[in-house]
Amino acid sequence: MRYVAARTAKEAAGLLAAEPGVTRVLAGGTDVLVQLKSGLVEPELIVDIKKIPGIGDITAENGGFRIGAAVPNAALGEHAGVVALWPGVVEGANLIGSTQVQGRCTMAGNLCNGSPAGDAVPGLVAANAVARIAGPGGERDCPVADVPAGPGKTTLKTGEIVTSIFLPARPDRASDAYLRFIPRTEMDIAVASAAVSLELAADGTVKAARIVLGAVAPTVVVADEAGKLLVGTKLDDATLARMAKACEAVCKPIDDKRGTVAFRTRTAGTLARRAALIAYARAGGKK
Repeated sequence: MRYVAARTAKEAAGLLAAEPGVTRVLAGGTDVLVQLKSGLVEPELIVDIKKIPGIGDITAENGGFRIGAAVPNAALGEHAGVVALWPGVVEGANLIGSTQVQGRCTMAGNLCNGSPAGDAVPGLVAANAVARIAGPGGERDCPVADVPAGPGKTTLKTGEIVTSIFLPARPDRASDAYLRFIPRTEMDIAVASAAVSLELAADGTVKAARIVLGAVAPTVVVADEAGKLLVGTKLDDATLARMAKACEAVCKPIDDKRGTVAFRTRTAGTLARRAALIAYARAGGKK
């Protein structure tokens, strides 16, 4: 096994593209090192991207923020600007692992791990976040929603790495929230999760809504119809009940030891309902 600390994204992409064997990218390492120690993977090449300039920075950009792929989630949670603009995104990221893990794990790593239960991913998709990807052919931008392809899989091509994630600007009367259900009180994997992003009109009615569900399908699910049901309302009980049912309708979970299909489905709708109310209050709405 070879280890190389790349100095540029171009170098990292070239190394990964040229290696015919199994490769892994090292940023925080909280997934990769576990895979190595458990014997799940024996890569021929590990490319460390932490030394690439800017990859560990949070930068203000066009009213939003660009989050470097090596920014630890602990640093993200301490950034007042990101917390104020996208609290739900930070909530998801800050639920990953222990305090020690938080000092290393990253949103980009959680995304590229390809888990349907990744806590950072629903909030990023609800935020319409965009991943910047470097590869042998140069850079490209891709909606975060288009990166996951299934359990343990992404749409990244050979040699491509995520170098940053862009969280866009948003109006004043807008906010988001993320909730998950886990069997234990801490440090577990979501059985179901929901991220809700809302924008309100001046009269307090919902102007735009985006609802994303996690751990209930091979990838995160954008519940488009559920979001549409909230528009023009102030989240009355009847609307929230219809929204929860619309969320349940798009769930395609599995049965396993951590939750049944019926339980995951019902829980996803309940979490979406609760997250919507939190996002509504954060955006300045009053019930």
